[in-house]
This record gives sequence, C-alpha cells and structure tokens, in this order.
Amino acid sequence: MTTKTTGASGAPREAWPSWTLVRVLRDRNAGFYLAGVVVSGFGTSALWLASGIWVKDLTGSNGLAALSMLAMWAPTLFGPFLGTLADRTRRKPLLIWTNLALAALLLTLLAVDSAEGLWLLLAVLLVYGAAGVVHDAAEAALVATAVDPSLLGDFNGLRMTANEGMKLVAPLAGAGIYAAYGGASVALLDAVTFVCATALYACVRVHEPKPEPPTVAWRARTAEGAHFLRGHRSLGPLVLAGGATMFLSGVHGATVYAVVDGLGRSPAYAGVLSVAQGVGSVAVGLVSGPLIRRLGARRFAACGIALTAVAVGLRAVPSDAVALGAGAAVGAGLPCVLIAALTAVQRETPGPLLGRVAATANTLLFAPTAIGLAVGASLVDLVDLQALLTGLGLATLLPAWYLRRVRVTGPSAP
Repeated sequence: MTTKTTGASGAPREAWPSWTLVRVLRDRNAGFYLAGVVVSGFGTSALWLASGIWVKDLTGSNGLAALSMLAMWAPTLFGPFLGTLADRTRRKPLLIWTNLALAALLLTLLAVDSAEGLWLLLAVLLVYGAAGVVHDAAEAALVATAVDPSLLGDFNGLRMTANEGMKLVAPLAGAGIYAAYGGASVALLDAVTFVCATALYACVRVHEPKPEPPTVAWRARTAEGAHFLRGHRSLGPLVLAGGATMFLSGVHGATVYAVVDGLGRSPAYAGVLSVAQGVGSVAVGLVSGPLIRRLGARRFAACGIALTAVAVGLRAVPSDAVALGAGAAVGAGLPCVLIAALTAVQRETPGPLLGRVAATANTLLFAPTAIGLAVGASLVDLVDLQALLTGLGLATLLPAWYLRRVRVTGPSAP
C-alpha cells in the first residue's frame, strides 16, 4: 500500500522518496519477473559483444562482425508481425517455451569452430533476435496482467535499471569468458541464463484465459496494433515523440568518436563516456515510478527529452567534466520516454491487443535509432561538430515541446 502525506495545499500526495525497489519486491510476481530480467539480460548482453568478437576472429572482417550485431537487431523491424504471435496464445507458456527454445538453439553454436560455421552463427543470431521480439511483446502483455497496475511505472523503471546495469557488467564478463574459453562458452552461459530465467518465470502466478480464435486474416490482425496506436489520443503522441527522440539520439550517437577526438582522447575513451551514460540510466530507473505518478507519463517523458536536449548541446563544450556530466544526463533523460511509453501502453491497451501494440510501439521507438545512426554517420565528417551538436540539442527540444503542447480531450478511439 502506498504511503500518503499531505502537502502544503492539503491535498494528499505520495511520500518522497518512495523506495521503489522495496515496493516492487514486495509484489511476488514483480519480484520474480525482475529476477528473470536480470538473469536473462546478463546472458544476452554478454553474447551481444562476444558474437562480434567471435565473427571477427573467425573471418578477420570488421563488416561481418558488425553484421552479427545487426542480425540480432534487425528483427525489431518486423515487430508488428511478430507481436501477433504473442496475442495468439497465453503469454506465460509462450515465455517459458521461448526461453527453452533459445537455450536449445544456443547449444548448436558449440559446433562453430571455424569460418565454415559462420552461416550457423549468423542464422542463430537472427532467430535469437526474432525470438527476442516475441519474448518482449509477451512479457509486456503478461506483466500488465500479473503485476499490480500501480507498480507498472516502478517495474519498468527497474527493468531499465537492470538492463543498463547488465550492460555495464555483462559485456566485460562475456569478453573475459570468450578470451579464456572461446565463443562456445559464452553461448553456453547464455543458454544457462535462459534456463534459469524460465524457472523464475514459471513461479509467476497468473490466470490467463485462452485467447479467442481470430476472426480476421493474419495481415489485418498484424495491422490492428498500429491502428490502435494511431487512434489512441494519448499513446499516439507519446510513441511519436519517442520515435523522433530516438531518431535524433541515433544521429547524436554517431558523433561519439568525434566528441572523443575533440577532447584529445584516444578512441577507447568512448567506453568511459558509455559508462557515464549507463550510470545515468541506472539512476533514473530507480526513481521513474514515483516521478510518473507525480508528473504523469507525458510530462515525465517531456522532462526527460528536454534533459537529453540540454545534455546533447553541452557535448559541444570541449571539457572532460562537461562530457562526462552530459553523458550521465543523456543516460538519465533518454530512457524517460521509453519507460513512459511502455507503461502507458500496458495501462491503456486492452489485453487481447497488448502483444501487437507493445511490439508495434517497440518498432516505432527503436527502429528510428538505426536510421539516425546512418544519418549521423553521413553528417559527422561534413558538418562542424559544435554546430551539429548544438543543432541536435535544439531539434531534440521539439518532441518535448510537442508533448507539452498536445492536448488529450475526449475518449480515445477503440
């Protein structure tokens, strides 16, 4: 139960600070879910880095090494199609069987020991990415059913904290295991984490009725998620602003090595800036639940976007201290719109549609990042860095302004 106090105006308000982790862990289902996210996220983050190193060692090609990472990411583009699978069956069994299938699939990588096995490695990574899209859609839908609605903001914030925390630790662990024992050992580690996550998901107590048989064609069912987002008067603007922000973040992300050059540092210093950004993301996840309850999803997202805009502009200043502070601010600001959008989707979407809507929202939020990276890569050598970063900072203010200006009136479209 949420503790209430009375502010100066006499209106009740939530006590501050509300210890988010305790709130979530008191909920049995939320606690098991969060543990599963931490365990499986560790294995995924370890494999993400190790797969590129593995391909580089097998082939000597930087392009093929980058292709291995693209193989894991590319299925996100097919989120609306893959999300339909999450609405065709009960979500808890789907999560369990998807985890077990991925664990079995990863074991096939034990046979990869030369460049001749590259096709198998890339094929496994592609299926891995596709299964991850289905997994995320089913998880978003099941969390909305299994976790107290008042905890969704806290849970999604802590999920972000867990993912970002794993990105700070797991890649180093994966690289160390790869250096000592080879790529097959990292694949085996990831398989074990999926089995452990399966056991945790199995402990979640939830009653799910069997979905109704579909009454329309597959293509029409796939489009229903996009139609719902477009017609919803609060979710549509939130996802639109989030996609625009992530596009601009991709353009900004392509400037990281130019920023490092401007500081007079070696390229390895980009890792230090990445750690600073990760620390910011971990921190904001701990307070996102209380902030969403205080500000509302759209205002919380707008504040995060505005903070990101200021931080991007400050990266034009050639100072180590400013660069580290700006990195932490970007890490704190950028996840706000993602957490707000996912929480709003879970709260506002009818259960039978939730898998498709969540997968469609993820595609609209994350696919623009890749486009932004391509645009940024083409601009970074043509445009003065300070001018580019200042312009990106100003452009990033536009989605925040849009969220503050848009008004939600009347009922949302069904």
